Amino acid sequence: MRTNNQTGRNFSLFIGIYIVLKAVLNMIIGDDSFWNVIYSLVEAVALYTGLMYINYVIAVILAIVVLVNLKNNITNFSSNWIYLLEGIVDLVCAVLLVANKDIKGHFTNKWSEISNLFSRK
Repeated sequence: MRTNNQTGRNFSLFIGIYIVLKAVLNMIIGDDSFWNVIYSLVEAVALYTGLMYINYVIAVILAIVVLVNLKNNITNFSSNWIYLLEGIVDLVCAVLLVANKDIKGHFTNKWSEISNLFSRK
């Protein structure tokens, strides 16, 4: 797939890598399952493709995860400070995905172009 904004693609790739590393860290320290790492890899690949509206979907997912865990992370701050920090970074990533003009410029590939990935030319 092509990109109309290389800077936006780089930012998206960085956010995708962060999501995967976060899942691996949570698996190591928090008893999360390996499936969360697989799911995070799917999100990272989706961000890299630049398909329209994927940035909004991933931003909503990040925001929901923060909101679901916010109360527990605040009330148990002494033992969950790393998760609170993770939530702040998640919110920053979500805002970047929906507000940064370079990142939004990357998400211009049409869904009908998916077949171009598998066709030979």
